[in-house]
Amino acid sequence: MILYLDASALVKRYIAEAGSQEVNAWIAAAESLATSLITHTEVAAALTRAYRLKLITGEETQRALQIFRSEWESLLRLPLNEATVARGDFLACEHGLRGYDAIHLATVLLWKETLGLPVTLATYDRQLLEIGRLVKLEVLPEHRS
Repeated sequence: MILYLDASALVKRYIAEAGSQEVNAWIAAAESLATSLITHTEVAAALTRAYRLKLITGEETQRALQIFRSEWESLLRLPLNEATVARGDFLACEHGLRGYDAIHLATVLLWKETLGLPVTLATYDRQLLEIGRLVKLEVLPEHRS
């Protein structure tokens, strides 16, 4: 499986919550694993938000950030460039996506087109999951509607 993780999926690797086990299983099963460069900021923001909301302790936050930052280099980090932004513009307008979700969708679609192979989008964002299906991407989790 060629797997693209958006931030909502990747953060589950670093915070134990619903979906964490399946995300780790998908990562283990993937032959290629990628995300957008913007995911770095999104995951760090999500981890510190979890701390502010008292979902995790300060120690858990620091540990999660440390592990995330050490694993970041092992991910294929797809760049944010003019083509990605232009495609995101179109997708945001066509599907009513939020900005970063449109960038994630543009990134995964461009990667799929470049590879000429099926790519699976992993996301826990309901709208992005639905639009991913609509544009004929394989999506995980399969059971979310």
